[in-house]
Amino acid sequence: MNYKMMGRFIGLIIAVEAVFILPALLISVCYGETVAAASFLYTLAIMVLLGGILLMSCRKAGHIFGATEGLVCVGLGWMALSLLGCLPFWFSGEIPHFMDAFFEMVSGFTTTGASILSDVEGLSKGLLYWRSFSHWLGGMGVLVFLLAISPGGKNSGFTMHLLRAESPGPNVGKLVPKMRQTALILYLIYIALTIINTIFLLCGGMNWLDALCTAFGTAGTGGFGVRNDSLASFSPYIQTVTAVFMLLFGINFSCYYLLLLGHIRGVFKDEELRLYLGIILLCVIAIGFNVHHMYKTGAETARHAFFQVSSIITTTGYSTTDFDLWPGLSKGLIMMLMVVGACAGSTGGGLKCSRVLLLFKSLRRNIRQVLNPRKVQVVRNNNQVVDERILSNTNAYLAAYIIVVIVSYLLISLDNFSIGTNLSAVLACFNNIGPGLEQVGPMCNFSGYSDFSKFVLILDMLAGRLEIFPILVLFSRSAWKRR
Repeated sequence: MNYKMMGRFIGLIIAVEAVFILPALLISVCYGETVAAASFLYTLAIMVLLGGILLMSCRKAGHIFGATEGLVCVGLGWMALSLLGCLPFWFSGEIPHFMDAFFEMVSGFTTTGASILSDVEGLSKGLLYWRSFSHWLGGMGVLVFLLAISPGGKNSGFTMHLLRAESPGPNVGKLVPKMRQTALILYLIYIALTIINTIFLLCGGMNWLDALCTAFGTAGTGGFGVRNDSLASFSPYIQTVTAVFMLLFGINFSCYYLLLLGHIRGVFKDEELRLYLGIILLCVIAIGFNVHHMYKTGAETARHAFFQVSSIITTTGYSTTDFDLWPGLSKGLIMMLMVVGACAGSTGGGLKCSRVLLLFKSLRRNIRQVLNPRKVQVVRNNNQVVDERILSNTNAYLAAYIIVVIVSYLLISLDNFSIGTNLSAVLACFNNIGPGLEQVGPMCNFSGYSDFSKFVLILDMLAGRLEIFPILVLFSRSAWKRR
């Protein structure tokens, strides 16, 4: 293990977090929030001290950096981000219990949106901004940001390990030959879409802070709202704009890059994109018919159905209505969307449409092999043969996914909540969605769980955002051995 190189990167992550906390500090100062401003200053001092120590002590790190170091570095980096990022909430006393503050911040950085707060509107403006901005920073990934701004060089070969460990999807590739340019392109697209989303929200009458916070939650598919009822009390225009942009941020960002290059036909032939849009269309129609009697007009029914389908499949978690009151079929479809998730290479969570597609194609291949044992069967995606290693990794991911869900469900069941509450809580946290059903539904929160259950759900949120293995590796003894 190259501990010094890992320490150097964690130091850089802390330095980036310290820079990004400055706007929240300035907002607190501008609004005269002295307690919140002081809490940001204390946190900033700790970040500068800790980051400085790591960078100075690890400045002569070796350049050998493999896949194991990449996984461990990403896992530890995200833990450090969350532990330090939660301090302003704890220092200010606005979330007085440390485990609750840690839960809220992990939920923010992992773009989950699960909250322990019952009065979001009671937060100071600076902390409200920092809470939502954590979605934006975590959506694309802080290490992707580091790769985008860091200069390239002879020793930049380790970047693929970092990007592969942090980016969602069964297979991570490069848009252009150099990894730094790939990361830069991803972030430029991300920033551009966020700015456009913010402008549309401002045109709908939102104030600048609410528009920024809502756009951060939409871009990162996080879902921390600025009001206690999420987006229910905002205008139909705001709700529709947010629903459309949630859908856009759930699409693989490489599709936008291809559109910029003029490869329009290639984008719309993408099998994952077509599956993603097809699932959304079918679920909106099914839910619309199932809940039409609950709303006054067809337009209102369609708006709520489209919004909630877009919110859940992209794992954003915003809500315009209490979908826990919907009929059984609609709630069943919502649970299914929680598992499926958005496209690979997007800011969304869940299994990802690409994995679902590969799993179905792999199952079809196995059935054909049973019927024709002597015939060589391959799996194709977008007319290209899928590497058997990718199929094997997809199957391993599914196995790990099921095991984590079952174990987490059993552990939090010690708190004696209902089956629906516990299962939806695990799925909501593990798939980085936010609200679940029943006692963790869209109009409720996670404050009722014990500290132990919250810690289990914290690990679920981190594992879901980082594709499970960077978190599992942290508990492996062999990963920490010196080589």
